Amino acid sequence: MRFFAVALIFFGVAASYAQTPEVPHKMHFADMTLTIRDDARREIQKDVDALTQHPRYFNIKVERAKTYFPIIDKIFEEERLPLDFKYLVLQESALIADAVSVSNAVGFWQFKDFTALEMGLRVDKDVDERMNIHSATRAAARYLKKNNFMFNNWLLALQSYQMGGGGVQRSVGDKYNGARHMDITSDTYWYIKKYLAHKVAFENAVKGEPQVKVSHYPITSAKSFSELSSELAMEESVLRDYNKWIRKDKIPADKTYVVVIPTGKLPSEFNTLNIASSSKPEVIEVKPTARTEKKRHNGILAIQAMPGETTTSLAKRADVGISEFLKYNEISIDHTVMVGSYYYLARKKIRSSGESYTARSGDDLWLVSQQTGVQLKRLKKYNKQLTASLKAGDVVRLDNVNQPLTTTTNTAPVLEPITEETTVVAEIDSDSFFNWEVRPKEAVKVQTKSQTETPVAQVEKVQVDSARIVLQQPEAIAEKPGTHLVKQGETLYAIAKQYNVGVTDLLEWNALEITSGIKPGQVLAIKPAQVKESVPQTAQPQFIVHEVKESDTLYSVARQYNVTIKDIMEWNKKEDFKVSRGEKLRILTQ
Repeated sequence: MRFFAVALIFFGVAASYAQTPEVPHKMHFADMTLTIRDDARREIQKDVDALTQHPRYFNIKVERAKTYFPIIDKIFEEERLPLDFKYLVLQESALIADAVSVSNAVGFWQFKDFTALEMGLRVDKDVDERMNIHSATRAAARYLKKNNFMFNNWLLALQSYQMGGGGVQRSVGDKYNGARHMDITSDTYWYIKKYLAHKVAFENAVKGEPQVKVSHYPITSAKSFSELSSELAMEESVLRDYNKWIRKDKIPADKTYVVVIPTGKLPSEFNTLNIASSSKPEVIEVKPTARTEKKRHNGILAIQAMPGETTTSLAKRADVGISEFLKYNEISIDHTVMVGSYYYLARKKIRSSGESYTARSGDDLWLVSQQTGVQLKRLKKYNKQLTASLKAGDVVRLDNVNQPLTTTTNTAPVLEPITEETTVVAEIDSDSFFNWEVRPKEAVKVQTKSQTETPVAQVEKVQVDSARIVLQQPEAIAEKPGTHLVKQGETLYAIAKQYNVGVTDLLEWNALEITSGIKPGQVLAIKPAQVKESVPQTAQPQFIVHEVKESDTLYSVARQYNVTIKDIMEWNKKEDFKVSRGEKLRILTQ
């Protein structure tokens, strides 16, 4: 509790943001003018109200924005990206460095590993630059600019951040390319409306000086946390808290990294969602057994939320990882926990055969999902005629069978466990970053995108005459244990997901570069190579010569040949990590 007094001062600005801003009829975004129609204004205003209704959570985001926005503004100016895009980082991660989405997107700007590597970020067991505010912001700026080059329309570039440039092209075509004025209606893509809500909610609140200031400190040589701590006369734990992108004890030397240095007396809650309240804390008496009690809700293990809990504290009490907890309940990390509601500790059901639910006042599809135990994305698929905010009396289907409903209920049905289909190519939350549409129980084909687009498998429906489609199982192909034979249309991302491994692992195990791609018929190792017992060899070691290109580093050369930086330095008697274009490096071949 040693930070409690500081935290009270830190969040004492709550009263200044009490007035909920109103969504205007016209907004300026980047170099565009947006006309907000009344139907969309009501939807966006509802999101603005939700963002600002809890001062405790709103104010911590405001303070994080005040701290990090100067860094983001500077990078955006250097990259010539409109500063309006800075509000997108609040939508993506609430400026939590180690935020993880339900689809395993990570960091300030919520990159998946494959996309992060494409944008030049390092993601491995030592470093994850998705959690580095400088590196990730520059990558986000370049990704947005790349997509704006396709459309000459910043609003479509914004939409592409969620669904990829190819997805936007397929959904809207080129009719808005070059547009400088657009109407925002209820039919506008949800991601854009959600962004506009964040811009309206935070635009005026983030003005003024931050309570926590940070400076940047470039590191050009290998350095341990303890060395850096001594050099800066700062506690190591504080440095770690503000630089979670460093996953081991040492900052590597393959390139220049920027370390964030916080200044002032810092509240420990700044980098988490479990923050101190600006008002006197409420004293709640809870029986010890109630704090850890878990029950089966509709046949699925669940835990009841207690007063004062957040997503992180509730997941911790349930002894479930935060990313799994968010995925099971289809919520974001800054979700406001509803006291008394049950939150699931396992995946919800995919249907409730023949059942339906009659909406009551105040219900929305997510609440129905929590009450019935049917996945939200399934409900959206089964009820395309309904909007997210329901009206009393709306009938919500709990399965996709086109036949008269046999049961209509206002109570949560008790469901028998249902086994997930194993023929789903990919299953991603509909609100996740870089998601794609997947239709289980329909025939699908996977198409790889070019390297200039978001490297995510795009799934298209195959037109067939049958009313009910049965997926054909792929023909068995003889493969060696621990390997995968690449088939037409497969991507590294899809293969990594199939075997539940990381894209970076596949690259490392197969000595691949992210830009090299894969080809049909190629055999990939899907687990680390077994270390074989060495056999004495009488032959002299054979070396090849690698001529350094301008973009090369010791790290990239080592990965290319599946050796270590230390090996290269020893073979070439190098005393530092620098390489120059045209330099010839000796590489030992096996």
